[in-house]
Amino acid sequence: MKNIRLNSRISYLMLLLSAVFLGGCEDYLEQLPQDSLSEAVYFETPEQFTSAANLFYTRLGFDYGDESSDLSGNISGDPLYGQGNSITPTSDDIWEDNYSYLRPPNQLIEKAADYPGEFSEIAESVATAYFFRAWHHFLLLKRFGGVPLATEAFNLDSEESISKFYGPRNSRYEVVGQILKDLDQAIGDLPSQNDLADDKQGKLTLEAAKSFKARVLLYEATWEKYVGAATDGDGTSEGAGSNKPADYPSIAEMFNGAKQAAKEVMDSGAYELWDQRDAIGEEHLFYLFNLEDGGSNPAGLSKADNKEFIFQTVYDFTLRKINQNLTHAKPVSPSRKLMDMYLCTDGLPVQHSDVFEGYDDMASEFENRDYRLKSFVNEPLKQYWGWGSNTNGGGAQYGVAFEDSGINYDYRYVPQLTSPGGARNVGYQGRKFTTEYRLRETKEESYNYPQIRLAEVMLIYAEATCEINGGTISDGDLDISINKIRERSGVAPLTNALIAPFPDLNMLGEIRRERAIELNGENFRFDDLKRWNVAIETLNKNVCLTYIEGTEYETALNPKDPGNPIYVAGAFPYGLTQSEQSVSTYSGIATTKPGALILDPSGNRNWTLKNYVDPIPTDQIELNPALVQNPGW
Repeated sequence: MKNIRLNSRISYLMLLLSAVFLGGCEDYLEQLPQDSLSEAVYFETPEQFTSAANLFYTRLGFDYGDESSDLSGNISGDPLYGQGNSITPTSDDIWEDNYSYLRPPNQLIEKAADYPGEFSEIAESVATAYFFRAWHHFLLLKRFGGVPLATEAFNLDSEESISKFYGPRNSRYEVVGQILKDLDQAIGDLPSQNDLADDKQGKLTLEAAKSFKARVLLYEATWEKYVGAATDGDGTSEGAGSNKPADYPSIAEMFNGAKQAAKEVMDSGAYELWDQRDAIGEEHLFYLFNLEDGGSNPAGLSKADNKEFIFQTVYDFTLRKINQNLTHAKPVSPSRKLMDMYLCTDGLPVQHSDVFEGYDDMASEFENRDYRLKSFVNEPLKQYWGWGSNTNGGGAQYGVAFEDSGINYDYRYVPQLTSPGGARNVGYQGRKFTTEYRLRETKEESYNYPQIRLAEVMLIYAEATCEINGGTISDGDLDISINKIRERSGVAPLTNALIAPFPDLNMLGEIRRERAIELNGENFRFDDLKRWNVAIETLNKNVCLTYIEGTEYETALNPKDPGNPIYVAGAFPYGLTQSEQSVSTYSGIATTKPGALILDPSGNRNWTLKNYVDPIPTDQIELNPALVQNPGW
């Protein structure tokens, strides 16, 4: 029965996509513009409310991120966000898109008040609107801090509506308060995944809303604990001010709320961590993020076999490709810091583990390591399939040896250390969010993107628990959360006894390490560094890559380009590190030793407190003079 439900879940989403993108299923949708709900919609039947709510899902995108962070070996872009060199823009897509996306949920909520039938007939659609209203407000909050709340369907023909919208900014606390109220409304009327009818699989669930609430509560509790009002401004000359609603929760209440909501999702049994070690092997986590159909992985699994994604953006090869050039770009490539953050199989970091093999040989640092490292980073001189019809030898031919592929290509991966190459995929090459599908060319990838997944919920539970207990957490709480993630990653469990002999290790630091490793590339890193108030010190350090001095790389020749070296020293203007360097505010992260290739030196990086919230775009201030700019911009 569960397999039937899972397949139905994907089937529903395909029907949803068909309705919205092809316009073939609902006469109602055929009359709607693609980008907004028309005022001609009367919202008179449950079906009309359902169709309107379905449109909200199409606002979700492929939101990978973290490039140019301390964990990233890719620093492309101009200006570089991770360098702290952003400028005040004229316009901003995050601002414009999310305010545009807020109007349809508000319209549905308003129309529900006039619905002539029983509210129960439209309750789920209304709950979906409340969820998406919270979702888009949270995206604005993370970017700008306090913003004007949009809880009405803006009407250009109404002076009253214009005056309400074009007013001053609400404080971040007022925005968070509204988000939490909206999520409670959604939670009250969304069905559990366990009770979801087969024809509704893939829609929002009670567990998705609770998971999102846990995310919001943890984010804001840590922001208030570590950052406080430092970025608020006075609300008059700069910033959004610090006004708090009378019923605003305390920091402790938010931590406890995050823990409780996460625990309820974990205990629901509605979702399961992906663990296909037996079917695929130690690289099984690679396939969690590029599942399409049986042609996308050696075990013949499909999206229906993924029970970890709680809320996701749905893509389809026929109806909606990702169209972001992901595999070609390989956006999630690691820095030296991240490479050393991956644990060894004994559960200890590289500087303390007896099974770490060091850096002497090109592949030695991959030995006895976390499966996430093996899944998401190419190992030197190991063979990997390309993708499409002929890129890097073409896509995977599962069950066929590389030498029997019938293609005259050397599939071995050789690190790129001869040119800065646009500061992308130098030294190490990432694999997360890439495909080896034989039929997928550039921009044709069509796997789903996880907006919320169970592993994040477990990390929220562990972090909130540790914060509540003043930096401590029991082995029992670790076993029901982080240790499940470590188990599927081939890493020994985290226990109090394991780290006790090492003064530089502590539980909060290890939980944050797990979060960084597990969610790398999923657009959390900058927000995490800011809410922990470590962004300035962390992001202003050197970003380094491969160890060169004293390793095989110094003299190795490229086996795919005979007679030429793998590493060309003169190609890299910043050279190698000359001394041991701290890379983190947490002492448990291994320092970078002399001899590492410098990708982006600390002198290029200029993060300050003002970067914790981005500037309001100038065109919005011109439209609404009541808006005041964030501090420092």
